[in-house]
Amino acid sequence: MSNIKPSLYTCLSPALLHLYDVSDSIVVIIDVLRATSTIATALYNGAKEIIPIDNVAECIKIGAELNAITAGERDGQVAEGLQYGNSPFEYPSSFIAGKTLVLTTTNGTKLLHMALANGAQEIITGSFPNISSVCNYLLSKNKNVVLACAAWKNKINIEDSLFAGAVVNRIKERFTIQCDSAQLAESLFMTARPDLYEFMKERNATHYHRLTKYHLEKDIRYCLTEDVAPSLPKYIDGKLVNGIV
Repeated sequence: MSNIKPSLYTCLSPALLHLYDVSDSIVVIIDVLRATSTIATALYNGAKEIIPIDNVAECIKIGAELNAITAGERDGQVAEGLQYGNSPFEYPSSFIAGKTLVLTTTNGTKLLHMALANGAQEIITGSFPNISSVCNYLLSKNKNVVLACAAWKNKINIEDSLFAGAVVNRIKERFTIQCDSAQLAESLFMTARPDLYEFMKERNATHYHRLTKYHLEKDIRYCLTEDVAPSLPKYIDGKLVNGIV
């Protein structure tokens, strides 16, 4: 067995994704508020599959073809023409179990398709609600990793950077990390660790303000809570399915 550790990189914005070799890595799509938190929750609550779509029109079209639930948001609110939004609380097991969800979001689903276009061979999605599942999987695979933050319209955001830093903090001993972005993310997480919600609030995080404007504090707190939805969303043949059976 080789003693050479795989590499780990953190990409803090989709605008920087082209700088990383995703073709030889497991790419972790991170969109804490709220796409990847909602994906983890829906799959944990028994969704059959989630089809991530990068635009609203296609989401509506595929939803009609499959007689599936269509969902998503633009700028924090339910997108026009879609049935449901991007809150994890909209997908309890009593509603979502056994169903197909077609989902489009402002940042996360677009980044997933960018990673595919850049040659990503393996994609999973991560957020605090499924952080242990993500970390355990990355450790078990022993492959190169790119932590890819969805950010907000290409602008780096705090919450995705915090999650990347939390992952780095958990698994760094098993990886070679020559990446300042990963080091910055871990430093940010270690500062925020005592209370991620208060850190977001105190630092005037843009997405904190965006969601509190719509009275979605409950969503923010949930999306910053570890292991409340321990699924492993894996992208296989155009769909996200739960890799933990």
